[in-house]
Amino acid sequence: MDDRNAVELEHVTRIYKREEFEIRALDDVTIKVVEGRFVGIMGPSGSGKTTMLNLIAGIDHPTRGRVAVGGEEITGMKEGQLAGWRARHIGLVFQFYNLIPVLTAFENVELPLLLTSLRKAERRTHVETALNAVGLADRMNHYPRQLSGGQEQRVAIARAIVTDPTILVADEPTGDLDAQSADDILTLLTELNRRFNKTIVMVTHDARAERYVDTIFRLDKGLLVGVESGRTPGAVAANSN
Repeated sequence: MDDRNAVELEHVTRIYKREEFEIRALDDVTIKVVEGRFVGIMGPSGSGKTTMLNLIAGIDHPTRGRVAVGGEEITGMKEGQLAGWRARHIGLVFQFYNLIPVLTAFENVELPLLLTSLRKAERRTHVETALNAVGLADRMNHYPRQLSGGQEQRVAIARAIVTDPTILVADEPTGDLDAQSADDILTLLTELNRRFNKTIVMVTHDARAERYVDTIFRLDKGLLVGVESGRTPGAVAANSN
């Protein structure tokens, strides 16, 4: 694997079985995402976007084909191996934040670090750094109910980056936000990508995202039907043959 490729999917097919029916969520898709790029996966509902994201995050396995992320072949990893690999390499951001309401922003961001060997003082430094990076250093003692939707998503992003993952994987991160908050989150992701050279793979329906990402993969009915440049050219190479 070229060490400049953060993600490689080679001839990946994912088939789900529902009783006697087969659903081909992805059909012979090949893509490469260059390290340090911000890419968007777009397409209508049912096009295979979330399936692709789950394969990249090691949450799902391909029926056929090869998946390599961050320089590691993950296709054949067992569940236990994948859990450890995800903890080291993947930061997850969801549409609905998934914050724990009885924990403060600080405590929510600290959660992934509780699974590490870091001491309390080291965890505090990491959490404060992450909250500062998303512009919420002054909200660390607030509970989710005391934050706006945009601020909650910033906390969720801080939680995703606190372990310094290889790749940030975002599933509709602006889907539950108003237009201004959505632009703020897309701007924040762009800043994280540029300042820290963080590879970001984002599934989105939000057309505004096209102004922020390097490259857009367009899916339809499980097929890769287009690759377009966003803010800068040359972010990825792709081939659906």
